[in-house]
Amino acid sequence: MHIFEHSSKKPRILVTGGAGFIGGAVIRKLLTDTECIIFNLDKMGYASDLTSIDHTLLSLGSGKEDRYFFLRVDLSSYSDTISAVNYADPDFIMHLAAESHVDRSIKGPGEFIKSNIVGTFNLLEAAKCHYDQLSNQRKTTFKFHHISTDEVFGTLGQKGKFNETSQYDPRSPYSASKASSDHLVNSWLHTYGLPTLITNCSNNYGPWQYPEKLIPKIIINALRNSEIPIYGDGKNIRDWLYVEDHADALLQVIENGDIGEKYCIGGNQEKSNNEIAEIICDCLDEICPSNNPYKKLITYVEDRQGHDFRYAIETNKINKKLNWHPKFNFKEGIRKTINWYLANKNWYFEVNEKKIK
Repeated sequence: MHIFEHSSKKPRILVTGGAGFIGGAVIRKLLTDTECIIFNLDKMGYASDLTSIDHTLLSLGSGKEDRYFFLRVDLSSYSDTISAVNYADPDFIMHLAAESHVDRSIKGPGEFIKSNIVGTFNLLEAAKCHYDQLSNQRKTTFKFHHISTDEVFGTLGQKGKFNETSQYDPRSPYSASKASSDHLVNSWLHTYGLPTLITNCSNNYGPWQYPEKLIPKIIINALRNSEIPIYGDGKNIRDWLYVEDHADALLQVIENGDIGEKYCIGGNQEKSNNEIAEIICDCLDEICPSNNPYKKLITYVEDRQGHDFRYAIETNKINKKLNWHPKFNFKEGIRKTINWYLANKNWYFEVNEKKIK
């Protein structure tokens, strides 16, 4: 990857939410594929985990200590956010920090308002203050990249796909909070001239994902010979994107994306929840067979409130403008993911223990 190689100085990049699933993938790629100075800002919430970054730093050996800095900061604190941005003195900001689990947003929306809306507002204010005092030369390359979700667009029927011109129609407290943050970012561009970009992605999966999400939950429950819960009739459809592909796309956008633009990022891999469960079970039957087929563990439970039927992403813009294409189809990505969970049982057992405590 040739990101930022045109710069004579090592670019300084602030990544919020870098202890999260997608943020961690971005930081690992920045560490291995660039010479950027990286500031990882994270409040270390219940799903935060630095293990993958620690492993990457260890594998890279000495000499990385001057390139990676961790800042434990909650973006809902305005003063702490201002201080963190001043300390990082970034050339680029990638904003991934967010509460992201729809079920949790239904049970307790307040934390999503605080983190996703107030936190984004505070970061935008800090970024604006920082940008205003930059030299003219640094202003020409500064970018604020806001990472969002396709859930802000609502739900689809059997046909059609979301794209950059889709109307906003959020249906859950989570998606409403992300839609609000998208609008805030766009308004800071148009009102204050802050150089912003927005990306909206489809569902991510891959190694290091917190076990409450659908794919790791299916894998882990199957390996424990526990019931695999599927909402409703299992016919809800999502487009699935391997997390390493997403990280590649995000770095393409921060380097080559145009200010004021939006880019939709998807894997072009639509699957129903039933298909997901069956593919994983079939794969597990092959890799580590049990006494009974894993499909027998699939159990249908009461549907989620306001459960959107279908999401799908049209990726023509990022394909053509930035020459980005996903490398992994779902069967390749899910096999890599399953093999990773099989090789890292200690990690998810420790995460579950922490969750119980």
